[in-house]
Amino acid sequence: MFLSSNDVKSIADRLLELSKADSCTIHVEGGETQSLRFANNSATTNIATADVELRVESHIGGRTGAVATAGLDMNDLARALARSEEIARLLPVDPEYLAPLGPQNYAETNRYDEATGDLRLGSLADAAASVIAQGEKRAVNMFGCATSGRRFEAWATSNGLFAYDRWSEIDLSTTARHRTDDWSGWAGACEFAATRLDAEDIGRRAAQKAARDAPVLDLEPGRYTVILEPVAVAELARWLLWLMDARAADEGRSFFSGKGGGTRLGERLFDPKLTIRSGPDDAIAPEAAFGAEGLPHRARRWIDKGALRSLWRSRYWAEKTGTEPVPAAKSFTVEGGDATLEEMIRQTRCGILVTRLWYTNLVAPRSLLLTGLTRDGNFLVENGEIVAPARNMRFNESLAGIFSRIAALGPSARVWRDMGRGAAISAPPLLVEGFEFSSKSSGI
Repeated sequence: MFLSSNDVKSIADRLLELSKADSCTIHVEGGETQSLRFANNSATTNIATADVELRVESHIGGRTGAVATAGLDMNDLARALARSEEIARLLPVDPEYLAPLGPQNYAETNRYDEATGDLRLGSLADAAASVIAQGEKRAVNMFGCATSGRRFEAWATSNGLFAYDRWSEIDLSTTARHRTDDWSGWAGACEFAATRLDAEDIGRRAAQKAARDAPVLDLEPGRYTVILEPVAVAELARWLLWLMDARAADEGRSFFSGKGGGTRLGERLFDPKLTIRSGPDDAIAPEAAFGAEGLPHRARRWIDKGALRSLWRSRYWAEKTGTEPVPAAKSFTVEGGDATLEEMIRQTRCGILVTRLWYTNLVAPRSLLLTGLTRDGNFLVENGEIVAPARNMRFNESLAGIFSRIAALGPSARVWRDMGRGAAISAPPLLVEGFEFSSKSSGI
C-alpha cells in the first residue's frame, strides 16, 4: 500500500515510544502497482498489487536484532518490536555496529508525478494498443508488459532521523518477433512521468528490428567492433558503479585498489570520453533523496573524463578510515557525445549492433571481467549498413577494457529499468573496438 509521510511518521513514532532498546531503527517501504501483459498482438493478463514491509531493528549493547513484517496492525508491530529486542539480547556483539543516524538534510527530488501515480488500467491498455499497432503495421508479433504505480521508502530512528521519499513510475517494454520466429527486436522505457513515455515510438523501434527480411546469421566468436545501444551501455555502467566499493578497494580486493595500498582515486583509468555522475537534481535520471541507512545523496562525479573521482563507502568503513560515508548510486547518468547511432553505423566497416544485454555476471572483480549474453536484436554491420540479423552470442569482457576503448558516444537519454526499483539511468549509444564474443548462444 502507498503511505504518506505523515502516515509513516505516525507509525514509526508509536513504535519508537514502545522501544526498550538502547536505540532503534525502522525502515518502511511499499506501494501499489498495476500491469497489463500482451502476447501475439493481444492483451493476456492484468494484475494489481499492493504491498508494504516494515523492518524494525533493535540495538542493545552493540547487538542488533531485526524482524520484518508485511502488516501494519499495531499489535503485530509491537510484537515484532519485542521479538527484535529478544533477538538482540541473544546475538553476539557486532564489531561493525554503529549507532543509528540522527537528523539529516536532504535534497529536493523530482521523482513523483501525481497524474502518473493515479493512472488506471485503461491508460496501460492504450499504451499496449499503440505498441501492437506498430507490430501489425509491419506484420510482426508483439509481446510485452505495461506497468505503472507509485511507491515510497522511509527511515526513522530513535536518534531523531526521519526520511521519506516517494516516486511514481510507468514502464513499457516489448519484444517483437519476426513472422518466421527466427529473430526478434526489443525496445522499452521507464519514466517517473507518463508524459515522457512514447508508446508508439517504443513499438516502432522494436517492430522495425524484427521486420527485417534477410536470412539470420550465426556469427563466429571473436573480437568485433560493436555498437552498443543505450540500454546495453547502462547495464555495463551499472556493474561498474556497483563495484566501486571503497572498502574492497582499501582492502586490496578490487580493480580500484592501489598497487602499494589505498585506492586509485584520482587516476585516469578509462577513456577520457567517459564521465559518470549522479545526484537528486539530475534532470533526466534523478537519484533518490537518500540511500542506505538514510544517508543523504548528493551530486557526485564518480568518473570524470576517465579519472576515478569517488567510491561509495559504508558508514562503518568511513568511520574506520576517517573519511566521508557515501551511499552507493542506484540512479546515474553516463554523459554522452555528439555522434548519432546512424553515424556510428555508417563509420563501421564490419561490426555488430547490439540492442541489449542480459544474464550478466561478474567473473573477476580485480580485472572487472564480466560475462553475459546479447538479447533481442543483434545485427551485422558491413560497410556502413545493417545487412542482416545475427543470432545471440556470449561475451567475456573487462569493463575496464570496454570503457577504455571508446571510439564514439552518442547523446545520453533515459533508458529502461525494471519497474519498482525507483532507479533511473541515462546512457548514450557507444562504439567500442575489439569487443570479445567468446561463444555462440544461438537463440533469437
